[in-house]
Amino acid sequence: MSHAFSGRPLEQVTVAAAVAGELGADDVRIHADTLRHQADVAASAEDPRLAANLRRAAELTALADEDLLRIYAALRPGRATEAELSEIRDELRGRGAVECAALVEEAIGAYRRRGLTR
Repeated sequence: MSHAFSGRPLEQVTVAAAVAGELGADDVRIHADTLRHQADVAASAEDPRLAANLRRAAELTALADEDLLRIYAALRPGRATEAELSEIRDELRGRGAVECAALVEEAIGAYRRRGLTR
C-alpha cells in the first residue's frame, strides 16, 4: 500500500508534516487491509495467536473510536452485565466483526464462570 488511510501518499506522511500540523488522524491510522496482510504473514510464520489478533484488529478499524472505547470499558471485569456483553457480541456480529464477536462470547463464558459480571 503506497498511501495512508486518508489517501495521502505515504511520502507526505512525515514527522515534519506532523509537527507542522498538516496531518489528520486518518493520515496515521492503520488500514484494515494492512492488518489483514500482517495476519497472513503471521499465519505463514506459524503464529496463529498473532494472526488472530491482527484479524480482530482489522475488524475493529470499521468502528468509530467512541464505539471502541465503549466496548473496551464494558469488557473490563465487573463493568457490564451478561446481557450488556451479549448485546455487544450481537452488535459486533451485525457489523461483520465476527472474530471480535467470538472473543466477546468467550469473555461472557469466562466472566460467568468467575462471577465477573455486574
